[in-house]
Amino acid sequence: MTSTKGLPGGWLSATLGAIRLDRSTSIDPSKLKTETFELYSIPAYPSGRPEVVTGNEVGSTKKSLAPGTVVVSKINPRINRVWVVGERSAHRQIGSSEWIPFFPLEGLDPKYLAYFMQQDAFRNYLAANVSGVGGSLMRVKPSTLDPYPLVLAPGPEQSRIVEAIESYFTRLDDAVATLERVQRNLQRYRASVLKAAVEGRLVPTEAELARAEGREYQPASVLLERILAERRLRWEEAELARMKTKAKVPKDDNWKAKYKEPVAPDSDTLPNLPEGWCWTRVDVAGHVQLGRQRSPAYHTGADMRPYLRVANVFEDRIDTTDVMSMNFTAKDFAAYHLKYGDILLNEGQSPHLVGRPAMYKDEVPGACFTNSLIRFQASAGVDPRFALVVFLAQLHMRRYMRIAQITTNIAHLGAGRFAEVEFPLPPLLEQSRIADEVERLMTTTSVARAMVASNLARVARLFQSILRWAFEGRLVDQDPTDEPASRLLERILAERASADGLPRQSSRRPRARSPKA
Repeated sequence: MTSTKGLPGGWLSATLGAIRLDRSTSIDPSKLKTETFELYSIPAYPSGRPEVVTGNEVGSTKKSLAPGTVVVSKINPRINRVWVVGERSAHRQIGSSEWIPFFPLEGLDPKYLAYFMQQDAFRNYLAANVSGVGGSLMRVKPSTLDPYPLVLAPGPEQSRIVEAIESYFTRLDDAVATLERVQRNLQRYRASVLKAAVEGRLVPTEAELARAEGREYQPASVLLERILAERRLRWEEAELARMKTKAKVPKDDNWKAKYKEPVAPDSDTLPNLPEGWCWTRVDVAGHVQLGRQRSPAYHTGADMRPYLRVANVFEDRIDTTDVMSMNFTAKDFAAYHLKYGDILLNEGQSPHLVGRPAMYKDEVPGACFTNSLIRFQASAGVDPRFALVVFLAQLHMRRYMRIAQITTNIAHLGAGRFAEVEFPLPPLLEQSRIADEVERLMTTTSVARAMVASNLARVARLFQSILRWAFEGRLVDQDPTDEPASRLLERILAERASADGLPRQSSRRPRARSPKA
């Protein structure tokens, strides 16, 4: 069924089923071990180049392809994967069985068809008509594409449309490349600021200021002694309270010998610090705690409370768009209740994201946290804002990735391993100055990053606008001397009808290149 209603002169609306011609045959490359193939695989798609492989490198049956064939991915159609098979090479062209092929037809420009399929409207249609449970298990049946309406322009106008699209897309690609370069530079600048901050190079040190002002100052070593003394005192108070609950009143102070002093990091293996600084460990700079385990048993009850998990903790940002709740008893709430200034780090994540930290600032009042997160509560004498700077710097320096335990594709930082990480400690006043300066610089950087992200989103919308204009007949002028698309469709239908009685192979070798995805 065709229609010309609302279309430019000479155009018509058909269906993808009218032009879907599949002449592919099955090939088992493993039986042709020494033959070299040009393989159009799903994993190769992002590179824009097919793989060149020998038969013994291919582990499953593939489809034969021909130059100019347009292939659409069956898998997870929310990802826009449409590819045009390139010019004939020295090797047989084959493709994954996860592609739906549209073999070339006389008068239909393969790139015109491919660009048509890259519209969001087409992708949304596929996403709404999949079968499967999600991700790589979601697939589209070839027959699902058949009723989708195809806007068909006259043959010469198809070429003009493709040329115009590629001209616009080239300029937009340049804009994207520039914006992404700015994005990378901002990320490098952010990393350099954090590195300078934890190395004492971002602001004048307390030692330098004291000399310039002719005054004394308290070095971090004195601060560390006080932190260690308070740490021991807290342990003694907790241990004494524990013994009293068991009716065990100590007769002397021998029980205090059970206390284990934290092991100081080996400063000989660490970088030199500025005058007045010293090295300690994370578990001395603050209290480290893993969150409570999630369990179906905790998802009902009278004490339902919100909790944060990995999905809520991003780099220097708490995301509250998907906060869940479960039961926390009064005892659990006392142990896992988040307080303003607590720092949360992702315990488990992909290797380059594990340890991603953010400060909790009561974004979700009364929230607790699960064992997918590690909490750090700064000791007295440690500015939590400076601690966050240290953790962000260590994230960018891939410190957590190096110590994490990796299973499959997930890295586990572990509260114990994190607690032992070295921590550079400046005098308290210097900590605050460093945190203030980092906040000032990061605010400026964040504004720039937001502008870049906004412009990238705008460019993405422009890509789609260009495609929409193209297939509404508004991108190039119509030529009344062009042969109307109705005659083109008649020939296509005749070719399809005759193909039903022909061997499934293509004799044409049109010169076609993949449009930019």
